[in-house]
Amino acid sequence: MTKATPQAAVPVDLLIFDLDGTLIESKWDIATAVNLTLGELGLPLRPQEEIFGFVGDGVKRLLRLSVGEANQTRYEEALRVFRGHYLAHCLDRTQFYSGVEQVLAHFAQKQKAVATNKSIEYTMKILQGLGAHHFTYVVGGDNGYGLKPEPGMLLKVMEELQVDKERTVLIGDSTNDINGGHNAGIRVCAVGYGMGNREKMAACRPDWFIEQPEELMGLFA
Repeated sequence: MTKATPQAAVPVDLLIFDLDGTLIESKWDIATAVNLTLGELGLPLRPQEEIFGFVGDGVKRLLRLSVGEANQTRYEEALRVFRGHYLAHCLDRTQFYSGVEQVLAHFAQKQKAVATNKSIEYTMKILQGLGAHHFTYVVGGDNGYGLKPEPGMLLKVMEELQVDKERTVLIGDSTNDINGGHNAGIRVCAVGYGMGNREKMAACRPDWFIEQPEELMGLFA
């Protein structure tokens, strides 16, 4: 695992970003929508920190864990109710992490994509609110290519944008991102500022590990 240094700049043509915990700080709005959903269904609310731990594997797993084992019969209803609450609140507090817009502008001449386990409906609303123009391709968890760590959505991005694996890097904040990148045959840069568990990410052996988004500017050329 390599620290970012200007001397180690690696030539790439495509940067694929995870969304939650990598580009955007979104956990507050997710937690709000989850608890509004649970409250509407008359189910026990969850501590915010507990909900943060449910994020990263897509909305279906988020809602299954949030309603709890004893209330799985309410899952489908929760999924429907959550949609309305999250669409109404997904831009209340969600924003790009500090430094992300600077990084996206720095790499303006390179192709950039988003590959997220998040539903494409939520993903597009958030990106349209924050800056969808930065990205040439966006794929979500319900687009039919599987969820990371499966490689399908990453392979789809490279196919659509016609970029070789050797010229592509994935940037993400979870073991799903690191393992997904490796499964797709591309290099991975893990970020330490997101929602992922640092020790578990390090154990997956990402090619680089950064602490701030701005470090990407010295890492890739």
